[in-house]
Amino acid sequence: MDNKELIVDYLNAVYQNTRTGIQSLEDIMTKVEDDTFKKELALLQDEYQIIANECELFAKAEKIQPIKDNNWFEKSRLWASVNMSTIMDKSNRKIAELLLLGTFMGIITCIKDEKDHIGISKEIDELLSKLKELERNSIERLIPYLD
Repeated sequence: MDNKELIVDYLNAVYQNTRTGIQSLEDIMTKVEDDTFKKELALLQDEYQIIANECELFAKAEKIQPIKDNNWFEKSRLWASVNMSTIMDKSNRKIAELLLLGTFMGIITCIKDEKDHIGISKEIDELLSKLKELERNSIERLIPYLD
């Protein structure tokens, strides 16, 4: 791959990770009955959206079109997983558990993407760092809902 292809690949990886977070929160918020928890999840979703927007701006500046969202299969799999996991239990505890599992997966993906794209783009490294920090902070914000 040439450098431009590596940049596109790296940017798409970060963008898809943020989109997975956004979609997970969209899918799960319809299950949440606790208003305080719902507000916390909406704040998290907004923070993911900020990073996704930054990815889109970088793509536009670098003339990378189109930036790739997750494919329909991944979106469907995520939606089905959320719905199947909450069919019998929509408690804050269950929802926080699901989100924490997804957040840990997101961190793992960030670490792998970082290792796979060393030296490709400092700007994308910064976006990935923001995403990793958001996901680490999300863990601290979600843990109290396991009570």
